[in-house]
Formats: sequence, C-alpha cells, structure tokens
Amino acid sequence: MEQRLFVAEENYKRLDGFLSEQTEDFTRSRLKKLIEDGCVTINGAPVKKAGEGIKAGDEVFVRFPDAVEYSVKPENIPIEIVYQDGDLAVVNKPQGMTVHVGNGNAEGTLVNALLYALDSLSGIGGVLRPGIVHRIDKDTSGLLVVAKNDKAHASLAKQIAEKTAHRTYYALLEGSMKEESGRVVTDIGRHPTDRLKMAVLRDGEGKLAITDYEVAARFGKDYTLCKFILQTGRTHQIRVHAKHLGNPVVGDPVYGFKKQKFSLKGQVLHAYQLELTHPTTGERMTFNAPLPPYFQELLEKLCKIYSVDKTTLC
Repeated sequence: MEQRLFVAEENYKRLDGFLSEQTEDFTRSRLKKLIEDGCVTINGAPVKKAGEGIKAGDEVFVRFPDAVEYSVKPENIPIEIVYQDGDLAVVNKPQGMTVHVGNGNAEGTLVNALLYALDSLSGIGGVLRPGIVHRIDKDTSGLLVVAKNDKAHASLAKQIAEKTAHRTYYALLEGSMKEESGRVVTDIGRHPTDRLKMAVLRDGEGKLAITDYEVAARFGKDYTLCKFILQTGRTHQIRVHAKHLGNPVVGDPVYGFKKQKFSLKGQVLHAYQLELTHPTTGERMTFNAPLPPYFQELLEKLCKIYSVDKTTLC
C-alpha cells in the first residue's frame, strides 16, 4: 500500500480541497472516499470528514490503496551526491533530468538513480517518489534534499512548508531589470487556457507566491544575472515571476522568448544554495553547488561581449 505525507503551507477550508492540490492521480470524489474510509490522518489523528479544516503546518498522512502495481527500477546513472548520512542526501541534479517517475518517464529519472546509489529512501513520498521531499524542474539544475527515512522526510517537508529551509537560485534573465532588488508577491495558479502552464492570477484565484530577488550583474541592456530566494515553493514560481517582471529566464521554452541567440537545452536557472536543519542533530547546514558548465560558459561569453569582469560574478 502506498503512503504519502503532505505538509500544509497555509490554511485550507477543506481537507479534500487541500489533497486535490497535492495529488494529480486522484479525483476529488476519490479523495473524499479515502477520507471517509479512514485512510487519512491529520497530525496523527484519524479524520473522516472531507470538510475538515487544515491549518498551516498540519501534517496530513494518506494511505492509498494498491490500484496499480508500479515498479521503479534502480539504474546506474551517475549523479553528484554533495552530502549524505543516515538521514538525508543532498544531490546536485543536472539539467535535463526529471526528478521522479511519471507522465511517461519510467526510466532515466533522479529516483531511478537514487535507488541505485543510496542504501535507503523514505517511503512517505510513495512508490513513484521515494525520498523526494521537494522537486525542481527537469531543465533546472542544482540542489535538492532527499530523505533516507520517514522521520527525516517528515522533518524536511515541515521545514519547507514552514519556510525554515531556504533555497537560493541564480538565473540569467532577458533584458535589464528595472530595480536592483525587490520582492514579488502574487497569486500563482494554473493558466486559465493552457493547463500545462502556470500564471499570475488575480487575488484569490491562485496560491500566494513570494520571491525575493537581487541583481548580481548586468550585461548592457540585454541580459541580467539575478539571484532569487524562494519564500514559497509554487510550481514554476521563479520562471513565472521572472516573466511577470518583464524579464523571462533565458532559454525558457514555456515562459521565455521564442527566439534564442544561444544553443540552449532549457532555461538558464540553477538551484545554487540549500539551507536546512538536520532532522536528527538539529545542526543548521548550508550546501552550495557552483554554476554548471552550461551556465558558466554562457556567462563567460557575455563577459567578453559586454566587457564585464567575470571575477565579480557569483
């Protein structure tokens, strides 16, 4: 039986509404039936009302029946493990690798590689997402933390939900940003006509998304190297907010400019730093992943074109 843990980042009026946002493979009516059947607990207490309210920080544990038998195979795929111990591992994901199995991706994912490389993974994420506490997009490179047991998974998921785990990114943006630094606060949700995209929506129509930013370098009026710090973790948040600012991420095939001057395989976006509290020792830990070759080479090219001292960059 598959089991998953979800931690609420904010208040929700209804339990079934909260779960419908967290799961892609169950309808709201199916989730209601699971709740009524006693398959759901909130902070360890059984609940049987789909209309039960949820508060920020609540831990919702769901047992899903075995409707389909899945098998995720370990694969000997080279991955960079920045750090690991008995509770967690921090991985530097390359651009182009999908995090978990799903949507036709049965092989070549980070999960396939983790099953081969690590001695254990938490089971809370389910059979398709073992150990996965949070994710980054396929064409975004950089750091993410993986849980090796359920206790660590619960702690790390709660840190992300309560915003005590900090994630910092670097991105190369189109054009010259107006401000040197600032904060973007919007609601983000599914695009009203293109369900594969996210979009900035009117108040109350999406979920609150907050991103802090700071300019790291400017390349004339054509490009800006920018540091982003996530205060929330919505799908495609940085990419959507960059577009909202009028400076989409270079190479972004969904939210960026259609015409590109460089031979890129995706958005120039990298999860550079991850800060968290160790779930067992309580130690505050910070991990960094240098910009990958594709990112560094592009910056070096721009430094030559625009006479920018590359030693001043991140």
